[in-house]
Amino acid sequence: MDKKSLAIQAENHLRVLCSEIGERRVGSESNRKATTYLEQQLKKFGWTTETTCLSVIDWKTDGATLSCGDHQLEVYSSQYALGCSVKGELIAISTVEQLENTDIQGKIVLLYGEIASQQIAPKYFPFWNPEEHQHLVSLLEKGNPLALICATERNAATAGGVYPFPLFEDGDFDIPSVFMKDTEGEKLLKFVGKTVELISKATRIPETAFNVVARDKNHISKKRIVISAHIDTKIGTTGAIDNGTGVAVLLLLAELLKDSPSKPSVELVFFNGEDYYSAPGQSKYIEQNFGKFEDILLNINIDGVGYKDGLSCFSPLELSDEIMSALSQVLHNSPQLIEGLPWYQGDHSVFLQQGCQAIAVSSQWLIENMENQEVTHTEKDNLCIVNYDRVAESAIGIAEVVALIKNDTL
Repeated sequence: MDKKSLAIQAENHLRVLCSEIGERRVGSESNRKATTYLEQQLKKFGWTTETTCLSVIDWKTDGATLSCGDHQLEVYSSQYALGCSVKGELIAISTVEQLENTDIQGKIVLLYGEIASQQIAPKYFPFWNPEEHQHLVSLLEKGNPLALICATERNAATAGGVYPFPLFEDGDFDIPSVFMKDTEGEKLLKFVGKTVELISKATRIPETAFNVVARDKNHISKKRIVISAHIDTKIGTTGAIDNGTGVAVLLLLAELLKDSPSKPSVELVFFNGEDYYSAPGQSKYIEQNFGKFEDILLNINIDGVGYKDGLSCFSPLELSDEIMSALSQVLHNSPQLIEGLPWYQGDHSVFLQQGCQAIAVSSQWLIENMENQEVTHTEKDNLCIVNYDRVAESAIGIAEVVALIKNDTL
């Protein structure tokens, strides 16, 4: 198919995913509608689909309020946190050392400054959990405060473009928490030592979500190329480039690769949970493929493609000379595609950690601005920022890489 036809198909897929379905947070009905749509599209092209049910929690809030006497300050319920309605003395903590030496039991704690400078890894996040984060969580749980108020600045590197960001986004962390802008936190400091009232109308809801894995009809080879993208979004965004465009690329590849040679096999994986606190889809996939990762010749992971500015980039990670040669050939013949810098904040890291080779496909603009962009995880991540030609070009480039690898291994 030509690029124009693929771009039109990509636009159609994205209008369904981002306009008709919208936010696709894990556990929501809209997330399940999205996975049903994927299955329907994949079956049109003769792919065998397998869905895996994941036990997750959905989460909703009717807002949060913080008051001290007649003074009201703006706060937001931390995603996946427990709700609360508490009154207590306000104390302020800005460093871990201060927390280690302060009695916080029964208090409402403002975390600000250094201690609130980067998003804290969820307690049981399987792929990244620094010791200093575990120590902070342990101190807070042992301290047994009534609730936490977290004043945060911008930090695109760990929280995307959202400001303020929730310091804690963790359904396994049971201390109620809210978050606010750092500037609002400065106002709150003058109330330290006084009684404040915090209400967060948040609720956790047991629910289900699904991974979707598709295998080509010629799936007879033990060796396989796994091409992946995540279907879920953060709360509050329709996730156009994070990661509706990645899903659209996989759906385009379902047509482009449906009649490809059988060796190695192709597996399309739609993960559910990349933007969720416990990565349930990724963890389940690892469990299901225990002892089988050596059969994966290559992972190509798509996340963040199709931004309106700049080109598309293919980042090589731990590639053999043969696969690097195939990638280089495609890039040489495709001026709209460039080699990207290495980056690890995506599902390709799941495969790298299992000893697999990977190519991470994204947008040049996003990779070069990862530390300071203000788009992902926000309302700005919508269809207005998508270049559908770039989506189509990414699909064509991936298909060409796969074809070269298949030809070399037949």
